[in-house]
Amino acid sequence: MAKLPQSTALILVDVQQAFLDPHRGQRNNPNAESNIARLLHSWRKSGRPIRHVVHDSVEPDSPLRPGLPGNAIQALAAPKTGEPIYRKHVNSAFIGTDLERDLRRDGIDTLVIVGLTTNHCVSTTARMPGNLGFETFVVSDATATFARPTLDGTMRPAEAVHSAALSDLHQEFATVVDTEEILKGSAL
Repeated sequence: MAKLPQSTALILVDVQQAFLDPHRGQRNNPNAESNIARLLHSWRKSGRPIRHVVHDSVEPDSPLRPGLPGNAIQALAAPKTGEPIYRKHVNSAFIGTDLERDLRRDGIDTLVIVGLTTNHCVSTTARMPGNLGFETFVVSDATATFARPTLDGTMRPAEAVHSAALSDLHQEFATVVDTEEILKGSAL
């Protein structure tokens, strides 16, 4: 992988406490958060831009509602002073926020997306910049999801859901890479 521009932004999508709840069911990639932490550390060390995205659910029974413990950003991904936070109510971080405007204002045209969950907010967020002309990377082992039923009720394992979501993104909306590839490409 070619060296990423210094202006490449790391976009952390919904790295929130609610996704640690074991009641959500079977999840893949238990190392997603540790890979997110490694990438975040590298971005901070290199001085590259970081953007945090938080899902503020409007659903009455959602653990992601503001004010509930599940809405909090996980400690390993906690923003530092000066790192912008975008709060969204839908799956895409580009709808109802100033994310696109701020990226363009700051001259950012390359994005690295990590977070939760692969087939929902990560996928939806990654599709938008791909269509808006940003060079977009999704980090496969810094994302994760949960088992989901098919339309006929058959349960699909989390790894199958994850793989399908990444396959749908790759070379259509984004380039799917792993943490090691990104760390090599982000080296100064």
